[in-house]
Amino acid sequence: MRIRDLPHPDPGVPDVRTGGRFLVWLCRKQRGGQAKALFWGLVHMASMASFPLPVGLAVQAAVDGHGARLVLAGGLLAVLGGLVAIGDVMLHRAAVTNWIVTVARMQQLLARKTSELGGAMTRRVAAGEIVAVSTGDLERIGWFVETLSRFGAALVASVGVCLALVVYQPQLGLVVALGTPLLALAVLPLLPPATRRADAQREKAGRATELASDTVAGLRVLRGIGGEDLFLGRYRSASQEVRRAAVRSARMWSLISAVQVALPGLLLIAVVWHGVGLALDGRIAVGELVTIYGAVSFLLYPLRHFEEMTMSWSFSRPSAERTARVLALSRPAGGRLTDPEPPSGDLHDPVSGLTARAGRLTAVVCGDPDAAGRLAERLGGHPPHPDPVPESPGAAPAATGPDADEAESHRPLSVVLGGTPLDDVPRGTARTAVLVQDKDPVLLSGTLGELLDVPASGRVTNEAALDAAQCGDVLAALAQASADDSGDPMRTHITERGRSLSGGQRQRLALARSLVADPEVLVLDEPTSAVDAHTEARVADGLREIRAGRTTVLLTSSPLLLDRADHVVFLQKGKVAGEAAHRELLHTHPEYRAVVTREPDPAPATPHITDRTVIEETA
Repeated sequence: MRIRDLPHPDPGVPDVRTGGRFLVWLCRKQRGGQAKALFWGLVHMASMASFPLPVGLAVQAAVDGHGARLVLAGGLLAVLGGLVAIGDVMLHRAAVTNWIVTVARMQQLLARKTSELGGAMTRRVAAGEIVAVSTGDLERIGWFVETLSRFGAALVASVGVCLALVVYQPQLGLVVALGTPLLALAVLPLLPPATRRADAQREKAGRATELASDTVAGLRVLRGIGGEDLFLGRYRSASQEVRRAAVRSARMWSLISAVQVALPGLLLIAVVWHGVGLALDGRIAVGELVTIYGAVSFLLYPLRHFEEMTMSWSFSRPSAERTARVLALSRPAGGRLTDPEPPSGDLHDPVSGLTARAGRLTAVVCGDPDAAGRLAERLGGHPPHPDPVPESPGAAPAATGPDADEAESHRPLSVVLGGTPLDDVPRGTARTAVLVQDKDPVLLSGTLGELLDVPASGRVTNEAALDAAQCGDVLAALAQASADDSGDPMRTHITERGRSLSGGQRQRLALARSLVADPEVLVLDEPTSAVDAHTEARVADGLREIRAGRTTVLLTSSPLLLDRADHVVFLQKGKVAGEAAHRELLHTHPEYRAVVTREPDPAPATPHITDRTVIEETA
């Protein structure tokens, strides 16, 4: 594949059982590119390896005073020089193409995995880990794939030169043939500590990246509580740890580079010393000595490729392990139906017992924001990944056989839409059927028109959605900030994550975006928590009107929203504890009234204790 053909139509299904298998899979996907790079690498290396021969012929021709052979040697040098230049240019193009194409393939795989897991990904893998994998790790793996073809060409050229030297001059050829592999293997004992130091540096860099992202995301809160300096100090400390780890890693790799320079230099000195002795004894000609010296000098060039290959392998192997672990994450699911039509009907959560009737506005009161968030994820077909339960001392061993099957049968159940489990629906179809807007929706940078340009049914226009979400003041503010002085708010640029807007404005624009999408089922988690009461009442009326005939689930404890819902469900400890109209629940359910009105929890009723009761219990 050429760079101009990117992105890949289909990045493929990677082998993520181990990091090594993942690297093998990547190289297999690049067979054509690797063969092309290997061919041009052989042209480049073979031309360079052949240079000592015409140089030796030229020196011997000058010693013998043979003009014709000198001209012939000059012509051979010109031809070989052209081949070296062409081979070097084409090898660089082919190798870099392999690098870019491989990185693009992995980026598409990670993007596909992120889309598959959604918000569950950052709960199972740290944000800093994801950033490190998608940047540094991909670059290291691409470096290995790019180096592989050049290493193959260097290996073939080195073997060819050693064999040619054995045939050309057996004594010196055997010294070189035996010494070259030892030089290539001399750095192997240094690789494990170098790899460990590189891994330590990478882990510290990941932690520093995660700390930085958390600090930036919560900068407004940190400033409010005066904790900005504290977190900046923690980041400075983390960055210094990264610097010290990088220095320790660089020291080890500089030692490996020094070994790769010193040992070949010693071999070259030994060969020249022995060759000069042979030349003084008259056993070899001066031109032959020059040829042997040039061939040994050439071998120093492939040895540098061997060093680069060892470095790329040491860096890419742990990177491939981490990348494979991320790509191996899966969304718990059962069988997948092939019916492309999205299901419709009542939405039922078997874990909590919640049922949202089709075409109605159902409000859900949890009291616990975390429980509400988990419920929203389940309703959207994102079951949380179960964390392993730590074993306590003396605990019974893990169940096997039928007990294990029974435990497997008790895993979290899938949400059912219209009688069809969402886990059995193709992922794209499930996303079309159920849309979840969490309590902290993200606004991507771009214009307002681009923000509202989402896959939609076409039933709800941008204007109707913005009006229902009460975005009039937001449109006015965006019109004043229009960059082209057109006054069109749809062409006004919104900064990353909507940071130029207030929390209430961001919340209402996100709600308008969800309303434009017009899914069969819309799940909203606290959609009006950042707006004032008057605006909230108007949003509730607009939401009820625009979602008429559609299934809407509101996770909220706002009395204004609850009063406008068709049905209210109250959850306690993750289970349905009551359901009715809002006003009815206020009068009949004390726990519901305590949550909605923010009153203290009702005290449990205590029996009236009399003297007779005490006497009877004492007796």
